Amino acid sequence: MRQYLIDELKTEEVKRIREQLERYCEPSPMEGLYWLPVPDDLLAEIQCQHPQCRPYYFSIELGERFVKFELLIRSRVNLRCSCIAYANRAQRDFLFHFADKILEEARVTI
Repeated sequence: MRQYLIDELKTEEVKRIREQLERYCEPSPMEGLYWLPVPDDLLAEIQCQHPQCRPYYFSIELGERFVKFELLIRSRVNLRCSCIAYANRAQRDFLFHFADKILEEARVTI
């Protein structure tokens, strides 16, 4: 799995990251897992051609000492489809910018 992992976080940092994720993302039914929607203007051509598979999202996992930003764009409807793929450059840039924003707002020092 391709992912952007920040580990060795302090308990207080994890708490502040959780607050930011709850502010910007949709929590999943699984504890510690959040969904970040992919903006429509960043969808790849095949994702635009699959409206039945929308919404698309990035998965973000928050653990006891880490936060993991997955680079696989998933569908909330289908587990397997040709439109589920790793992020392209623009989508990765969006995710990395979001990760930087979350870490900055949570006052995480790396």
